[in-house]
Amino acid sequence: MNHRHLLQTAATLAADYLDSLPTRGVAPTAAALDGLRALDRPFPEQPSDPEAVLRELDARGSPATIASAGGRFFGFVVGGSLPAALAANVLAAAWDQDAGMTVLAPGAAAIEAAALRWLLDALHLPPETGGGFVTGATMANFTGLAAARYALLARAGWDVQANGLFGAPPLTVVVGDEVHVSVIKALGLLGLGQSRVVRVPADAQGRIRADRLPALDARTIVCTQAGNVNTGACDPVGDVSRAAHKVGAWVHVDGAFGLWARSAPARAPQAAGIEEADSWALDAHKWLNVPYDSGVALCRDAGALRSAMATGPAAYLVRGTAREPDDYTPELSRRARGVEIWAALASLGRSGLAELVERCCHHATRFAAGLREAGYEVLNEVKLNQVLVRFGDDARTRKVIEGIQADRTCWCGGTMWQGRAAMRISVSSWATTQEDVEQSLAAMIKVARAVG
Repeated sequence: MNHRHLLQTAATLAADYLDSLPTRGVAPTAAALDGLRALDRPFPEQPSDPEAVLRELDARGSPATIASAGGRFFGFVVGGSLPAALAANVLAAAWDQDAGMTVLAPGAAAIEAAALRWLLDALHLPPETGGGFVTGATMANFTGLAAARYALLARAGWDVQANGLFGAPPLTVVVGDEVHVSVIKALGLLGLGQSRVVRVPADAQGRIRADRLPALDARTIVCTQAGNVNTGACDPVGDVSRAAHKVGAWVHVDGAFGLWARSAPARAPQAAGIEEADSWALDAHKWLNVPYDSGVALCRDAGALRSAMATGPAAYLVRGTAREPDDYTPELSRRARGVEIWAALASLGRSGLAELVERCCHHATRFAAGLREAGYEVLNEVKLNQVLVRFGDDARTRKVIEGIQADRTCWCGGTMWQGRAAMRISVSSWATTQEDVEQSLAAMIKVARAVG
């Protein structure tokens, strides 16, 4: 099979799919989902024509997708894919590089290093910060917290890489009441425990109360948050960091989407002080709008990150004198995630990235204003891209959410906020236009009024 013809066919099908998003429903139809059954058949005994395979995937798979790549998906903090990032992803797939070692992928390693420098510049983080390109926020939190675990135990005279946690000096982990589940999962994977954390009360917007921190010491990790998944609020990381650093504690920031606020001058004050932390977790497939999967783990002490992640000696692993990508991530073999991050940043530039973030925040503000004007309760201060709205009591709110999802004009999810059911609107996509917002807002209000 001619690879050029097959790739051109794939490009045409992909472009047709993207072109269809503005006019199709966001959720798939029941018929489209039922059509997926045809793919779950006995394993073929003989080869099939690659183009026929591709066309069947398109015919069955494309109608069954959630249209999260379009402009009217607001269910989670999920961006689309910028054109440059999507195209770069295709090119990187054709390169098929194992980006773990420079000897295997010198180009990918160089592009990753450049993308890392640009990220630190765009987010105004310390230039000496080390970083690793991982799958998403859970693994970015895991990686940053692994560096914290290594560094604090090393200061206490314990080599956790060599000796594990058996007999190690105990570490205390402090989190806010609104800590994200990905942080809790990472703590469990690291052997630090999911239930033995010390919880600190949060304020009305979900921000950790810095004035309620417990006594900290040099064996404490404080987990903070930039971008609460319900309200968008950012913890007072500067205040927490100053208190923690007085006694040698470590501050980690789960900044999956909120960290991007630092790239937009008008929104940066919401994330002030975050540069004072020790490690950060970031998702590029959220507000940077690159394809999945694409998280970034960042650590001020690059040496601690490398010590926590570096591969042990193996004769067949050829190590160069330059930065080795797999010294900063849990994985050895992995795709070249830095390629599309570099492409996204190159295509946007500083002003384009700021405008993307600002535009999403503006859309969120419009949703909040329109829903308030229609008589519905907005529960949060809309400072970034998140809106929480309530349509009456819990039962009615859930019924409205179900109706909006069934309507298919847009897609929003439900949540619980301070004991009350609410609908969550997350505006994260470069593709969302003012027309998308107005169309979606009209559909929300129509459904809510029909529920009565």
